[in-house]
Amino acid sequence: MPAARENIRDFLRREPASMLVEVTGVAGSAPRDADAWMLVSERAIFATIGGGTLEYMAIDQARRALRSGLAAEPMNVPLGPEIGQCCGGRVGLAFTALSPRLANDLIARSDREMAARPHVYIFGAGHVGDALAMALSLAPLRVVLVDTREEELVASNLPGVETCLTAMPEAVVRDAPAGSSFVILTHDHALDFLIAAEALKRSDAAYVGMIGSKTKRATFRNWLLRESGQAELFDRLICPIGGTAVKDKRPTVIATLAAAEIMTAALSWTADHARLASSVNRP
Repeated sequence: MPAARENIRDFLRREPASMLVEVTGVAGSAPRDADAWMLVSERAIFATIGGGTLEYMAIDQARRALRSGLAAEPMNVPLGPEIGQCCGGRVGLAFTALSPRLANDLIARSDREMAARPHVYIFGAGHVGDALAMALSLAPLRVVLVDTREEELVASNLPGVETCLTAMPEAVVRDAPAGSSFVILTHDHALDFLIAAEALKRSDAAYVGMIGSKTKRATFRNWLLRESGQAELFDRLICPIGGTAVKDKRPTVIATLAAAEIMTAALSWTADHARLASSVNRP
């Protein structure tokens, strides 16, 4: 299977003879929703419709059609005892041979999905910042690693992660789109405080978190009160990131714990505002 970071353009360039598999309908419990899709060629796949026996059946059906040159019949698959998947629902699948027009449509669709991904800005390309960026790069998020030090960003070199070199990281916070998440773990506590204060002003932020201890948290609260007089902003800060249940300071452990926390906040914010927009636009 391809890496989650792989670009659809690269796949289509390598595998022009492919079959699009789409989930057209779902009844009951199923691995994916009705908008899921994947591409299948003779030797590779891109994306997923949920894995398990259902996906293997779809891959076999698509490859048989590719080899024969004939259209693949749609499938309507019960997921219970009949194929051994415990979801218990029923899934409809459609198969379409790739054409230049369909390839362009898929690229445009993929670009729209990428553009709609929630932004996560990680301030600080140190050990924890790199580990966190790597963990989040596998999720449906747009991850931006921000630092004032060019050499640190060059050294990071993480696939699927954007980088931003800036002398004023707080300006990045101001320019970020609504629903962004801000994770602050630079090499300088004073800089951490400036970025955190700017992020906490954003009432439309999905998440504002800062690496630290009880002492750093208390120091920042006092600083924020002194500088802004708005102590209520402090209540929105997550510090330390990743919680306190696991007493382990290894960068990869902190990153793993924080990644789940950040992804939950980012995707929840997006879903909540999508529902709100839908209710406002409903006649």
